[in-house]
Amino acid sequence: MTNTTLTQLVSEMAQGSIRVVDLTVPLSEDTPVIGLPEEFAQSPAFKMEQISQFDDKGPAWYWNSFSCGEHTGTHFDAPGHWITGKGYADGCTDTIPPEKLVAPANVVDVSAEAAENPDYLLTSAKLKEWEAEHGRIEPGTWLLMRTDWSKRSPEDFLNYAEDGPHTPGPSVECMEFLANERDILGFGVETVGTDAGQAFAFDPAFPAHQLMHGNNKLGLASLTNLDKLPPKGAVIVAAPLKIVNGSGSPLRVIALTS
Repeated sequence: MTNTTLTQLVSEMAQGSIRVVDLTVPLSEDTPVIGLPEEFAQSPAFKMEQISQFDDKGPAWYWNSFSCGEHTGTHFDAPGHWITGKGYADGCTDTIPPEKLVAPANVVDVSAEAAENPDYLLTSAKLKEWEAEHGRIEPGTWLLMRTDWSKRSPEDFLNYAEDGPHTPGPSVECMEFLANERDILGFGVETVGTDAGQAFAFDPAFPAHQLMHGNNKLGLASLTNLDKLPPKGAVIVAAPLKIVNGSGSPLRVIALTS
């Protein structure tokens, strides 16, 4: 890349020929948080407390403190988040090479299938069908699963039932295909986590975590506006907070697209 290329990028962004699309949901105390079985520790909800707002505690400034789990709202999953990825030297939010945080995206639209079946599972057959129309999924790129799940109300987003959550996600063989045969950078979804709601019963359980992170790959969850991206051609900027030994973090994900 030359300075001319960068100058042209900035110029086209200013002219609107390259759009900046926000793929991030707002982060507030109303943000849904994944729940685990009662025997496990739970991730805390987002909480914000005012420090001062142009008052006696700070007459000229406004600021807040906040707290939440690393995997709250639109968030980044580092390889070190899962037991299969815990051994990578570059597997935490402070050690991931920054060049991995900007990459092209493949957006696979399965919104119709997810609307019909909340337990819909993405398969390698579906991905190969998509590739026949749009081209091969290249190594080092994101695979984003568009389900339009982010359009659901907060009450329906987690979609819990007596037997657990019911949300779409990838099948085991889909994750094996993406990790081993396509060598993608990472996998992103609109649901609260990268796995299907019923993935605790798969073999192996939670394959998006087990296989992606076990292969030193990344995850993005609770994305939105994937319907505003083309199947190919967008570039994703997804930079988590540089937390020392962090397993992930909330972040603002943006896409550049024509």
